[in-house]
Amino acid sequence: MDGQETGSRPSLTTPARVLGYAGLLPQIICLAMVLAQHEWRFAALAGGFAYAAAIFSFLGGVWWGQAVASAGTGKPVGAGAYLLAVMPSLIAVALFMPWNFAWEWPGPAMLYLGALILASPLVDRALGFAAPDFLRLRWHLSIGLGLLTIALGLIAPQTI
Repeated sequence: MDGQETGSRPSLTTPARVLGYAGLLPQIICLAMVLAQHEWRFAALAGGFAYAAAIFSFLGGVWWGQAVASAGTGKPVGAGAYLLAVMPSLIAVALFMPWNFAWEWPGPAMLYLGALILASPLVDRALGFAAPDFLRLRWHLSIGLGLLTIALGLIAPQTI
């Protein structure tokens, strides 16, 4: 049933799911541009990294918001939840630094970022704030974006 799930929390709406999956389109387009050897393939690599980094940082914001909302219900929330919530933004900036200094890039940074995105639902599960349907969607989207980002990282050396 759309909008309903057994349990105390309502499930995600159809628009939330559709727009969630649509969030994979930018990375798919970047990968397609690189694979097609489009004249903007280097920009597509940079855009793919930027998009993945922005989404990873956004996940930290989701975790922060979930912690705040949970604390508002009277459930105790430790400092660890907030620490986990700020880590994606810090990691994303750290992974961007080699690009600034023209060190080996963009492959290694994209591989790390893709792997972290793949593993990010484990943080959702550990924090325990997410509704089951949200967590299921998170797994789907994280597997998709993580693998697309890793694919960009793997083909980056042949692109530059």
